[in-house]
Amino acid sequence: MLEQQTSPLGDAKRSRDSSLQINKLLQLMVDKGASDLHIAVPSSPILRIQGELITQDDLPPVSQEDAASIFEQITTEEQKATFRKTLELDFAYSVPGLSRFRVNALQQRGSVGLAFRFVPFRIPSIDELALPQICKKLILKPKGLILITGPAGSGKSTTLAAMLNHLNQTEKRNVITIEDPIEFLFSNNKCIIQQRELGYDARSFYDALVHALRHDLDVIVIGEMRDLPTISTAITAAETHSLVLGTMHTNDASQSIDRMIDIFPSGQQQQIRLQLSQVLEAVLSQALLPRIAGGRIAAFEILLATAGIKRLIRDDKAYEIPANLEHGASEGKQTMDQALADLVTKNIVTKEEALAKSSNPAKFNELIR
Repeated sequence: MLEQQTSPLGDAKRSRDSSLQINKLLQLMVDKGASDLHIAVPSSPILRIQGELITQDDLPPVSQEDAASIFEQITTEEQKATFRKTLELDFAYSVPGLSRFRVNALQQRGSVGLAFRFVPFRIPSIDELALPQICKKLILKPKGLILITGPAGSGKSTTLAAMLNHLNQTEKRNVITIEDPIEFLFSNNKCIIQQRELGYDARSFYDALVHALRHDLDVIVIGEMRDLPTISTAITAAETHSLVLGTMHTNDASQSIDRMIDIFPSGQQQQIRLQLSQVLEAVLSQALLPRIAGGRIAAFEILLATAGIKRLIRDDKAYEIPANLEHGASEGKQTMDQALADLVTKNIVTKEEALAKSSNPAKFNELIR
C-alpha cells in the first residue's frame, strides 16, 4: 500500500517562533563557519563545516510542515509557482546584516529539500583566496575564452567573483554577467557591471548572451556553459571582440575541451576545434580542500593556451594535454596532481585529503616523494 503524500507546499503555517526559523538557522550557519546548510525531512538541520557534514543534533528533526514553512518564508509567489511546475528551483536569499545565500530547492519523498550555500557580501580578493597569480593577468585580456571548471561546490563562482573584482579595481570595462542565480553583488568601480539573473532578467543563457553582444560589451560572464547554442555563441563572441568567462562542471582541462567539442554534430567538430584553438586563453580546473590550519583552499590545474596546446586541440589530441601541462611549469602550467603535491609539501593540506582529489594517485605519490 502506497503511503499518501501531502503537497510539499501544503497549508504550512509560518512558525516564526520555531527553533527552525530559517534566519536563526542561517545565523547559526555563519557563526559556525559552515559553507552549506541542508534542510531535509526527517533529519535535523545539517551543516557542512570544513567539508564535513555535521548533523545539528541539538535541534529537532525537520518535519514536512517545517520544510514547507521555511520554503514559504523565503520565496516569492512567482518562485512558488515555478517550484510547483518544475519541482525544483534555484534562487538567492539575503539576510540584511548577515549574508547572501544561494538556495536550491527540490522535492524529495513528497517534501521540500533545501540546500543553502553561504555567499559573503564582501567579495574576497585573489590574494585572500590564494588563487594563482595568473588570474590577475587573465582577467585583463582584451578578448578570448577563459573556462573555470570543477565539480559542484568547488568554488568556481568565488574564483570568478574574485577575478571580476580585480578587473573592477584595475580597468574600465563594460561587463555583463548571466547567472542562475546571482550570487556575489558587484558595485561599479572602474567597470560598469550589469548582472542578469535567469528567470527574472533573462529567459536563457543563450538569449541573454545574444542580446549582451549588442550592448557595447567588453566582458561577459556565463554562469554555466551547458548547451550547444550557448557554447557556440560564446566561442563566436570570444572570436570577435569580447573576453568571455564561463564555468563548466568538468574535472580537468582535457575533459573540458572534449565536452565543448563533443556537444557539436560530428560534421562540425573539426571546425570547432580550429575555432576553439584560436580563442581559448586558459582553463582553470579547481578542487576545494580543507586546510590543516582551518578554512579551505583551492588547488588548480592550469592550462594556458600556448602554441603547443593550440596544436593539440586542432589535431584532436586532447588526451596529450596532461603530459603537456606536466612539463609546462616554466610557462605557468601545472597539473592538478602537481598542485596537490605542492600543497602537501608546504604542509597546507594533508596527504589523505590531497590523495582523495588526485586523478592519478601513482603520479601524486611520486611527486610528494
